[in-house]
Amino acid sequence: MSAQSFPAGPIGAIEPTLRPDQPFIDFRDVWLAYNDELLARQQFAVEAIDLRVAQGEFIAIVGPSGCGKSTFMKLATGLRRPSRGTIVIDGREVAGPLKISGMAFQAPSLLPWRTTLDNVLLPLEIVEPYRSQFRSKKAEYAERARALLRQVGLAGYEDKFPWQLSGGMQQRASICRALIHEPKMLLLDEPFGALDAFTREELWCTLRDLWQVQRFNVILVTHDLRESVFLADTVYVMSKRPGRFVVQRQIDLPRPRDLEITYTPAFTEIVHELRGHIGAMRRSADGPPLGAEGPLGGPRPHAVGSVGATGSGAEVAQ
Repeated sequence: MSAQSFPAGPIGAIEPTLRPDQPFIDFRDVWLAYNDELLARQQFAVEAIDLRVAQGEFIAIVGPSGCGKSTFMKLATGLRRPSRGTIVIDGREVAGPLKISGMAFQAPSLLPWRTTLDNVLLPLEIVEPYRSQFRSKKAEYAERARALLRQVGLAGYEDKFPWQLSGGMQQRASICRALIHEPKMLLLDEPFGALDAFTREELWCTLRDLWQVQRFNVILVTHDLRESVFLADTVYVMSKRPGRFVVQRQIDLPRPRDLEITYTPAFTEIVHELRGHIGAMRRSADGPPLGAEGPLGGPRPHAVGSVGATGSGAEVAQ
């Protein structure tokens, strides 16, 4: 079941812009209430988020439904400002929507009247500085889009319309659209959740190959624990709302990872461990608070004040 690797094309790796010890994503005691009324009542969607992510790192966020995973994504892209705390990405405090990010969601949302190529090019028609140069550089941008489509196995489908593509093909095109402006950070909100199991695993490998070539940062929100362990360098588990990171699990499986690794005892053990943490949070609604005992019902582990990019094993953040 080894996955096909697609040629890299002219899209290359992102050059580091930060010091080796400087995190690319830096959340400092971030809290968010969605409006002033909720803030006055101290009702937060997420609370006490401390997070450090290295440049080029791939992280995944898992947790119960409604725990604040998508809220975290909005904070990371600058679509929402925190009620408390600060967010620094790529060395700059986030004060509004970020141009250095790309996003893809569970629904591909391709425009039905545009071809695959034109759908991929759409961000360059909207986002500066590409927008003002689009007419003069359209041929160059089109070749960049074709290179991305080749990388994900869609060569020959550039002139097809969305209704002529399968669901998996549409999602590949959606990922290309998110990457066409060469973002430093890719945010994925349940991008493969609506696909069948075989197509989903193919797209895991497509994303793996793109990331290994370009080394942009990735934040993947998913309910699929296997997906998170296969793709990520680090998996974070969020608590029930108000969401906070309660577990950080470094994935020390060797890279590059082929699908065969998902059948190994080491892989299965990590998935079961993460499932145990989430199961314990669900059970805690009928028992003592999670902070009163360990995430698996045993003695409480040592807490860490913030979640960083250099931790190992499973850590519980307080």
